[in-house]
Order: sequence, then structure tokens, then C-alpha cells
Amino acid sequence: MHVRVGLLRVTVCVALVLALAAPVAAQTIEDYLSSYTGANATGYLQPIVDAIGADLNSGLYHSAAIPKSGLSIKLELVAMSAMFKDSQSTFTATTESGFSPTQDAEASTVVGPEAATIVSGDHNAQYAFPGGFNLQSFSLAVPQIRVGFWSGTEVLVRAIAGEIGDTEIGDLSLYGGGVRHNISQYFGEGFPVELAAGVFYQEFKQGGDLLETTALSYGIQASKDVGILESYVGLMAESTKTDLKYESTASGTPEDTLVSFDSGTNFAGTLGIKLDAGIVFTFVEYHITSQMNSLAIGLGAGF
Repeated sequence: MHVRVGLLRVTVCVALVLALAAPVAAQTIEDYLSSYTGANATGYLQPIVDAIGADLNSGLYHSAAIPKSGLSIKLELVAMSAMFKDSQSTFTATTESGFSPTQDAEASTVVGPEAATIVSGDHNAQYAFPGGFNLQSFSLAVPQIRVGFWSGTEVLVRAIAGEIGDTEIGDLSLYGGGVRHNISQYFGEGFPVELAAGVFYQEFKQGGDLLETTALSYGIQASKDVGILESYVGLMAESTKTDLKYESTASGTPEDTLVSFDSGTNFAGTLGIKLDAGIVFTFVEYHITSQMNSLAIGLGAGF
């Protein structure tokens, strides 16, 4: 679906999304990144890469009770927000080639303070480490559909795409989904909780070729309902890969630059509660990882 900026501000919280594609305080993230290569670029961007991964892996389920027979269809809207820690606002940066003497400094990350960090060198030369965008969190929202159709098996699909700003400088897309299966059905009728296992894959892109993230997660979920309330937990193994392409002038001449991030495989836990009023339901969950945590809130309807 294609949406203009008005709707996008409702469905996709604009924190870094606008920073990636449109002017923010007369600067864009590409302007700041042009000063960096290598380890500097990695340190500068790491918090937002972690946040994207945390958001993508949130809101993927809200129960382990997948129907064992018949057809079920649920339409949902999920908002996910990853909260930055104070420690993620700065990193140790090193002056790029051509500046003497080489110096380290505590500089802002992309989510840190807006002020640049200035160091002095030979012949009264000065080097400016760019500031950040002073962000407290990074949020996304996405519609998704959940279909259960065969022997306790469920398929999830989530997707959103849109143009950002009237000048259409950038665009955003998020596509993905997964499959889960009810495994508590194999333990007999008296088993005290519902259990499910699943795997999910997603792709997030911003600004054409500027930023691309893929996320893979798999694991097990458990849930228990008491009346209209259902609590659920999950343990997932997650991995994300991000490529960011931009033009760097750190060497004095423009050069196409690629910065890649690979999180490896990390374990994450989820704690959530669902309020089910029949056709309509809502849920809230907290997603915990070693890199950063995120909060997801969802609203849905279905049968």
C-alpha cells in the first residue's frame, strides 16, 4: 500500500524514518555519515541497527493457542517501540585519514546529542565529529494478518510500504511473515499450558538502497488463559543483517561506501498479556534482548 506523509505519521512513527530520508534540522543522516567510514560508521549507526532488529522481532505472536482444526483469520495492527539506553548515545570515534595527530574522542551516535564534538590538531586544524538526532526511541507500526488453517498450523504475513515527504526523497517498506505450529496438542488433553513453535523472516528497507535489514527468528512460545485474559511468554533465537550504502567524503573525495552489520544469533525473551473480548482483542508485550528492549502494543479483530 502507498501512503503519503500524513497517514505514514500515524502508521510509522517517524523518529529515524524521517531522519533517513528527509531534512532534520537542515541535515540528514547521509550528511553526517559522509564524514565517516569503517569503525566510525559502525559505531555511529549501531544503536539504530539494534533498534530496527528489536522492533522487527516484536509483536509476532500473542498466544500459543493455535486452533487444532478449522479456519481462523485475524487482522491486526501492531506498534513496536525500542527504547535507547543512555550508553547508546555516544561511542569512541577516531579522526579519519588526513587529520594529524590521530585522536580518539567520545562522540555522538546517530541517536545521541545534536552537538558536534570538536578536536584540535596540528597547525590549528579542527576535526568535527557529527552530532546525532537526540532520539529516545525508534518506533514502527505495521498491519498484519494471521491465518490458522490446518492441524494447528498458523501463517502470519505483515507488510507496509510508503513514500516519505512530498518530494518523495525516500521510501520505506517492511515485508515479512512466518509460520507457527501448535505442539501442545501432542502432550494430551491435560497439558497445563498451550505451546507453539515458529519461525519468522522479515525485510526492512529505507530510502531505496540506503538501508536494508533482514531479520530471522525462531523459537517456542507458551500461553495460559484465565477468562478473557491470557498471559504468554516466548524464547526466541534472533539474528539480523543490515547493509547501509552512502557516499563518504572522509578521504577528501566522494566515494561509494558500504557498511554492513551482522548481529549473529542472540536469544530474546518476551512477556505479554492479551485481553480477548471475543471478536476484538488487544495485547501488550515486552521484548527483551541483550542489545536493547522494545515494547509492542497490538489491536486486532477476527475469528
